[in-house]
Amino acid sequence: MPHFLILSHGFNMDGRAASQTITDKLPFLSAHGVHLSVLSAVTGIRDKAVTHQQLLPWGPSGLRFDLRHMLRLRIGKGFAYRMIMLVVSIVLLPLIVLERALFGLQSQWSWAFPAAIRGALMLRKTAGTVVYSTGGAYSAHLAAYWLKRWLGAPWIAEIHDPMVRPGQVPQTRDQRFQAWLEKMICTHADRVWWFTEGALRGAQARNPQLAARGFVVFPGANPPTVQASYRRGEQLVFAHFGSLDATRSLAPFVRTLGQWLQRYPERRRQIRVDIYGGALDTDSSKLAETLGIESLMVCHGRLEACPESGLSGRERVMIKMHEADCLLLMHGMIPECPEYIPSKVYEYFWTRRPVLALTWRNPQLDRLVIEHGGYVAPTDDQAAILNGIDSIYADWSAGCLTMTPEASPPLGVEQAVRRILDECGTAGLVGENK
Repeated sequence: MPHFLILSHGFNMDGRAASQTITDKLPFLSAHGVHLSVLSAVTGIRDKAVTHQQLLPWGPSGLRFDLRHMLRLRIGKGFAYRMIMLVVSIVLLPLIVLERALFGLQSQWSWAFPAAIRGALMLRKTAGTVVYSTGGAYSAHLAAYWLKRWLGAPWIAEIHDPMVRPGQVPQTRDQRFQAWLEKMICTHADRVWWFTEGALRGAQARNPQLAARGFVVFPGANPPTVQASYRRGEQLVFAHFGSLDATRSLAPFVRTLGQWLQRYPERRRQIRVDIYGGALDTDSSKLAETLGIESLMVCHGRLEACPESGLSGRERVMIKMHEADCLLLMHGMIPECPEYIPSKVYEYFWTRRPVLALTWRNPQLDRLVIEHGGYVAPTDDQAAILNGIDSIYADWSAGCLTMTPEASPPLGVEQAVRRILDECGTAGLVGENK
C-alpha cells in the first residue's frame, strides 16, 4: 500500500481554500488504497480519520499567527482571547522585529523547521513514503525540499498560486526566496502540478529543467453536504463570496451596476448585492456611496460554524450560494490573473446557479465559466459588463435564469485525485491507478 506524508500548513482550517484543496482529496486518496499521514500547523482541527500531527513554528511571527488561530478554535474571540494575545504580542514583538530584519520572509516560513525534522523521523520508520507538499504557505514546500535533499525521499508538490509574478523581477527578499524555492521544486520534485495552464507555462519558461514532470490539475470541489434549493424572489440577488481587497475589488461591478441603474432607475428596488466573507473593499465602498447605491450592498461578514444548527461555516456558505440568483466571481487585474483561477468557482459550479465572472486575460477561466452556463466579461470592459447585467436581468425577469441542458457538469475532486495518481504511477512512485 503506498504511503503519502502530506505537508500542509493550513490543513483543516474551516472555509480556507488552501485547506479545502487538500482535505477534500483525502477520502478519494484513501479509497484508492493510499495510506495517509499529515503534518500541519495548529491552526486547524485535528483530523481523526488519518495520522495527523500538529506542529508549532519556530519563528516568533509564525508563532503569533498560529497561536491566534489555535486560541480562536479553543476559547473563541472573547476577553480571555484578547488578553492572552495582547501578552503574546508584547512578548514576541522584539523577536518579530529581529526576525523580519534578518530574514524578511512571510510569517509561516519557520514552520518548515519542525515539519522537516518530524517528517525525517517519520520517513526513517516508513520506507517508500512519498512526501506530498501542498500550499498555500510555502513552508510546506521548503520542508519537503529539505527532506528530498537529506533523505532522497520521493516528492510531489501541489502549487496553489504562482510563486513568481509573471513578467516581474523579484524585488523583496521574500519574492527572491520564493523564486529560488520555485526553482528547487522544479529541479528536485518528482512531479509538480499547478491549477492553471498559464501557471504551468510560466513555471516551465522560468525553469526549463522541469520538462514533462509538470502538469495541470483542476482541483474541483466536492458536492454540497447540505440540502439547499433556489427560489426566485422579488429581487435579483447577486452574491459574492470571499474576501475583497485592492487586488480583488468589487469596484468594476459596482461602477457598472451604478451606470446600469442610472439607465433603468425603475429597476433599483429589484436589485440586491449580498457580500459574504468580509466587508466591501475600500474602493467599492466609496464608489457605491458616490453612485448612491450603498443601500443595495448588504455585507453579511464571514459565516462561521453555527452551534445551534450544527452547520459548519462552509455548509452555511453553500446554502447561501444555492439561494442566490447569480454568483459573482471577481478575478482582479493583477499580473497573476493569467495564471490564477479562484478556487471558489468550482464550488459555484455545484450550485447550478449562473455565474457572472469578471476576468482578466485568462482564456482558460473564461472557457470554464462559459462551459458551465455562466456569463463572462473582461474586468476592464465596462460595455461587456453592462451587456452581462442586461442578459442576466432579462433572463431573471423571464423566469429562465437557470442552467441550460448543455452546461457541463460540475468538476468533482475525484478527477483531480485520479490525475495525480496517474502521474505518480507514470513516475513509478505508486502502483498503477485503477
